[in-house]
Amino acid sequence: MKRNASAQWRGDLKSGSGTLSTSSGVLSNSAYSFHTRFEDGKGTNPEELLAAAHAGCFTMALSAQLAQAGFTAESLETTCTISLEKQPDGFAITESHLELKARVPGATQDAFDRAVQAAKTGCPVSKLYKANISLNYTLEP
Repeated sequence: MKRNASAQWRGDLKSGSGTLSTSSGVLSNSAYSFHTRFEDGKGTNPEELLAAAHAGCFTMALSAQLAQAGFTAESLETTCTISLEKQPDGFAITESHLELKARVPGATQDAFDRAVQAAKTGCPVSKLYKANISLNYTLEP
């Protein structure tokens, strides 16, 4: 299975702007810019999208882990915060922090802890942070 998204950018870093689109159409020419990434401009940014992806993936993985343990969640609410920090060699994503509030009838703390830890390490987005990054590129005339 492969999913894709595209980005377009025009101009320099600070005054330029771009759009992000996904093949599903959920994002369609969604605006992003220096202001939406490093300030409070209207639009999205890569870190916000990473946070949404990690929160969604982890929550689905936890639902699967709970089901394997014989539990069905009444409610799983996850917030993810991606930290983007200036480093000596440029900016870096330094952390993806997940906050979970859960209601799982009948689950013991031990069973819940095991399910949460398995979801944290097993969710594909968590694994992405350790993945090889491949790249093909072309400079057009």
